[in-house]
Amino acid sequence: MSQKLKILQLCHKPPLPARDGGCIAMNNVTQGLLEAGHEVRVMTIYTPKHDLDIDQLPEDYIRKTQIKGIFIDTKVNLVDAFSSLITQDSYNVTRFFSADFDILLANLLKRKKFDIIHLESLFMTPYLGTCRRFSKAKIILRSHNLEHVIWERVAGGTRGFAKRAYLKYLSRKLKEYELSVIDQVDGIASISEEDRTKYLSLGCSKPIVNIPFGIDVSTYDIPSDPEGISNVFHLGSMDWTPNLEGVMWFVEDVWPMVHKAAPGLRLYLAGRQMPSDLLYLQADQVEVTGEVDSARQFMARMGIMIVPLHSASGVRVKIIEGMAMGKAIVSTKVGAEGIDYTDGENILIASNPKEFREKLSYLAQHPEEVQRLGNNARKLARECFDNRTITQNLLNFYNSLIQS
Repeated sequence: MSQKLKILQLCHKPPLPARDGGCIAMNNVTQGLLEAGHEVRVMTIYTPKHDLDIDQLPEDYIRKTQIKGIFIDTKVNLVDAFSSLITQDSYNVTRFFSADFDILLANLLKRKKFDIIHLESLFMTPYLGTCRRFSKAKIILRSHNLEHVIWERVAGGTRGFAKRAYLKYLSRKLKEYELSVIDQVDGIASISEEDRTKYLSLGCSKPIVNIPFGIDVSTYDIPSDPEGISNVFHLGSMDWTPNLEGVMWFVEDVWPMVHKAAPGLRLYLAGRQMPSDLLYLQADQVEVTGEVDSARQFMARMGIMIVPLHSASGVRVKIIEGMAMGKAIVSTKVGAEGIDYTDGENILIASNPKEFREKLSYLAQHPEEVQRLGNNARKLARECFDNRTITQNLLNFYNSLIQS
C-alpha cells in the first residue's frame, strides 16, 4: 500500500444515515478510503432535510471518522433570495455557509495537518478560503453534478414567465460561481464522464478525473421470487426538483397511455417528502407510498424501474443500485447520464410518452426481457461501479496531485 493519507472530507449533508443517493455516494467514498487503510476525518453540515444524531451512528464509524456536525437552516428564505438578486450572490450556494462551521473548520486545521481536503459538492466551496488560510493540503472538489446545468434544464421546462426568468438568472449565477471555483481548487473528481467533458468545455485547466459512484455489488441481493414482475416503480427524494418534475410529468402525461396499453401494470411511487398532490392521487393502478423504511426491501419486490428525469446532471445513484439488484430500467437519456449503457441491452431509453408506453407495454408482454435486462444491468454495475476499483482510482488522483 502507498503512504497512508490524512483526508478531511467536508460534506453538505451527513453521509449516514444513507437516506438518499448523495448520502450513499459520500459514505461509499468514506468507507472505500477507510478500507484502503487511510485516515478519514468527516465534518458535515446537517439541515432540516438531513438531520444528524451522532449517538445513532455505528460506534466504529464514530471512532474512525471522529465525525462533527453543525446545523444550518438551508430552507429557502424569500428575503435572502431576493437580496441575492441585488448582491449578485449565488443564493443556492451561500445558504450553505455557516460562521460556526467555518470556526470549527479553522480550529481543526490549526491543530491538525491533512494531505487532502475533499469537498463534497459545490455547496462546500464557500469554505475554500478557510481551507487555504489554515492548510497546505491539496483541495479536491468532488463534483456530484454541475449545478448550473440542472437549473438551465429546469428553466427550459418551466412555463411561467417570472419563474422561468428567475431560474435562468439562478443558472447564470451558478455558472459564474462554478467557473470561479475551478480556479480555486487543485483538482476535480467528476462523477461522470459527461460532467468531466462539460468541465473541459468550460475551460477547466485544472487536473480532472472521472470518479463515478461506487458500490459493492455483492451486498445487493437479487430477489429469487419478487412479488410481481408487473410492478413498475420510481424511488427518489421528492424534495429534489428534477425528481418532482419528472414524476409529475410521468403521472400526468405518460401513465394514462401506459395503463391503456398495458392494464396489468401497476405503478408504485416512493420517496421522502412526497407532496400532497401525489400522496392523495386518485389514478388507475397507481399506489403512492411516500417514504419507505428500507429502499432495498422496497426495490426487492418491484419489477421495472422508471427514471423519467429531464433536468438532472451527474449520475443517478438509484439507477446504479437498481442495476446492482438486477432491475430492468426504463429511463430518459438525461436520467441515464454518466452510465456507459447500451440501449436495449442493459437498459431501455425512452424520451417521450409514446416511447415509455411502447417499452413498458413491451416488457409487460415479454417478462423474459425483464429478467434479461436485469441480468445484464447487474453485470454492468459490477464491471463499471466496483467501489474498490473506484477508490483506488481516487487515491491515484490524490497522490498525483500531492506529488505535482
